[in-house]
Amino acid sequence: MNGRIELELRHLRCLVEIVDTGSFTDAAIELGISQAAVSRTLLALERILGVRLLHRTSRSVTPTTAGVQVLACARNLLSDADELIHQAITGHTRLHIGHAWSAMGRHTAEFQRRWYDRYPGIELHLIRHNTPTAGLAEALCDLAVIRTVVDTRRYAHALVGHERRYIALASDDPWAKRRSICLAEICERTLVVDRRTGTTTLDLWPENARPAMEYTRDVDDWLAAVATGRSVGITPQATVTQYRRDGITYRPVRDAAPVPVHLIWRRQDPHPATHAAVALLTDLYREDP
Repeated sequence: MNGRIELELRHLRCLVEIVDTGSFTDAAIELGISQAAVSRTLLALERILGVRLLHRTSRSVTPTTAGVQVLACARNLLSDADELIHQAITGHTRLHIGHAWSAMGRHTAEFQRRWYDRYPGIELHLIRHNTPTAGLAEALCDLAVIRTVVDTRRYAHALVGHERRYIALASDDPWAKRRSICLAEICERTLVVDRRTGTTTLDLWPENARPAMEYTRDVDDWLAAVATGRSVGITPQATVTQYRRDGITYRPVRDAAPVPVHLIWRRQDPHPATHAAVALLTDLYREDP
């Protein structure tokens, strides 16, 4: 039989316990098995891997060179296995909400505070992942906040609110002295856009009056490009709240349509707390002046 098929977690746990406790006797006590079973398990692991893993003397047990390498891998594998079990057991007591850039914007802190007050038995984790579904397609979260077009064929969704659009400028840009900017003026500038998760498209302008565009792949790159003064950006209000930076000024775009904010989730087997999250976030957006 192939060695990789024979290898089991119990073999790795045995090796780790022998090294950590320093003896076969103490490892047997920790594992709740006989000392003879510990010896057989270690010999089986060495046979599977084809290398000797431990130097044994009457007074000590130390890893061989190969044993040191196997021990490091064993610890990682056992840790991953324990986390897998923990996630399976506690899956519904944790809620992971993904976002590409700016979470819930100005509502982020209040969402967290109210969640902990109302649902103390469900841990809330916010995860930033710069993909179109903010980590949902990658199975990194249970729900995702998105401000782009929803793929309704794949995901269930709820519209929770809208956010005003702002222009991001270098602070020494002449426009930074103004109270607001209109779309027609922006077509004269170079616009920097996140190609994967950005909310700005050329559809905001007529076909015969559109700005030049440059593309980035992350909010930090986007901010760095704006700070140079060579380009400007258009972004939802959430970015204004979450990404205040020296050298960057935000001003409202007075005639641009607002950005819809959705929560999305997988249609099959949604997290039990999904509708609670939707209701809470919807309430927060409704409280906007």
